[in-house]
Amino acid sequence: MVGYDPEAKCVSTAEAAAAGSASGLVTRVLVSPLDVIKIRFQLQIEQLSSRNPGAKYHGILQAVQRIFQEEGLVAFWKGHVPAQLLSVGYGAVQFMAFESLTKLAHNVASYNARDSFVHFVCGGLAGGSVPPPPATVAVQPVDTLRTRFAAQGEPKIYRNLRHAVVTMYQTEGPRTFYRGLTPTIIAIFPYAGLQFSFYNILQQFSEWAIPAEGKKGGNVKNLVCGSCAGIVSKTLTYPFDLFKKRLQVGGFEHARAAFGQVRMYRGLLDCIRQIMREEGPGGFFKGLSPSLLKAAVSTGLVFFWYELFCSLLCALKSTDGTRRKEG
Repeated sequence: MVGYDPEAKCVSTAEAAAAGSASGLVTRVLVSPLDVIKIRFQLQIEQLSSRNPGAKYHGILQAVQRIFQEEGLVAFWKGHVPAQLLSVGYGAVQFMAFESLTKLAHNVASYNARDSFVHFVCGGLAGGSVPPPPATVAVQPVDTLRTRFAAQGEPKIYRNLRHAVVTMYQTEGPRTFYRGLTPTIIAIFPYAGLQFSFYNILQQFSEWAIPAEGKKGGNVKNLVCGSCAGIVSKTLTYPFDLFKKRLQVGGFEHARAAFGQVRMYRGLLDCIRQIMREEGPGGFFKGLSPSLLKAAVSTGLVFFWYELFCSLLCALKSTDGTRRKEG
């Protein structure tokens, strides 16, 4: 299971970082198309409805078809390089910190490392809400780059990652890489904490509910528990993700003109006010459907791959130890 287990002292912090990076890398390749669709929906000012003639996108299948026709198959992996840097780096820091914090809670504070509340607090802290060093702050520039690549249509404004970094720095200054940081910091603790705590709750429930003879499909169970945890955590914190995306494309309005209306926001509160005034409460949940689909798939796969890679590392250590004894 994810988190420190005093009865199975197998995964070191370095191995947790390696498994977290690997799980992030594999998962990102698979969920990138959903991420692109989600970002396009979040940035669209017009109502996501086929009844609105000005709406470029109004449903997942329609968006898939339109992006494919206008931009080709590779468009579903726009921003994949910075997204991979984000996933690999964040996965390493988050899981390494989570394993260390749950171990600390057990050994120093004498809390039960398997307690769901401990997982909520440690998961939130591991998400990068406090220094040192905050994972969220460290990867925010990469997240901003990922959003802009996914948001731009054809012809491209940014030709590649290097061109994007240079252009943004020269035209908008270094602060532009940290657009959307405020809603990110506000949401990261509950989002990450809910992911880990609900994953733990669902794992414990499955241990209680599933008979012993039916517990062979551990990998499937990890996938299902992770998917459910992702849906819950994303639903409860979703508006902050939308605010972040809207703020990250500030100063990038010229690249969004082909997609419909564009807006400029002076900050988080102004963003909230404008969305509420022009789009109503439903505007805070634009793109929720692909986002929940992505959250279910990505969170499920992250925990699935993490548990699998940890098991492989433990098996390799055990095999190596046996060989040394035999030698």
